Amino acid sequence: MAATDGPAPRGAGVTAFAGTRLIARGAPLEVALAVKSALEGGENEPVLVFDDRDAKPVEFDLRGRPADVAARLAADAAWQARAVESEQAPPDEPGEEAPRGRGRPRLGVVAREVTLLPRHWDWLAAQPGGASVVLRRLVDSARHASDAKDRVRASREAVHRFMTALAGNLPGYEEALRALYAGERARFEAWSVDWPEGVRDYVRELAQGAFA
Repeated sequence: MAATDGPAPRGAGVTAFAGTRLIARGAPLEVALAVKSALEGGENEPVLVFDDRDAKPVEFDLRGRPADVAARLAADAAWQARAVESEQAPPDEPGEEAPRGRGRPRLGVVAREVTLLPRHWDWLAAQPGGASVVLRRLVDSARHASDAKDRVRASREAVHRFMTALAGNLPGYEEALRALYAGERARFEAWSVDWPEGVRDYVRELAQGAFA
């Protein structure tokens, strides 16, 4: 079994398969206990658990009683929450001013140096609103333009990851994979239509953003 030692993802739904048979979906604790029950009941197929966000493998420490499993998952979730908060906290800026009292709020604006060529500064100076406003608008526009491509790429990677783990020996695997990267939803679904129901439905769910 691939799920033995390690934390489940915080706040994520997970899905467990025994071979190509779906055996549990839901919150990490629910799935962990279902997997534990299946293994203790004599399940012979290899069990794999996937994070529903990106199809990355999830590992559970299933030793001991259900209460032991729950306690470890709760401790892991609390530790990961603190780690995420630490990563998201804005770093201290060198020479940052002391907190302001009255006056106009800073609204989260951080001043940093930007190096441009003279022609760039000339162009910015001719734009309405000032250089800072124009630069922020350009950055936001670039971010929005790349968001859709990033979602498609992430979805395709998740599908590929899951298919490699569970569908590699299924008929039509290579053709479905080619259709995935070609952006051809109908052909992708046609090649996966005869796969085991749990695998077929899960891979199509992961692929929802792959054909945008």
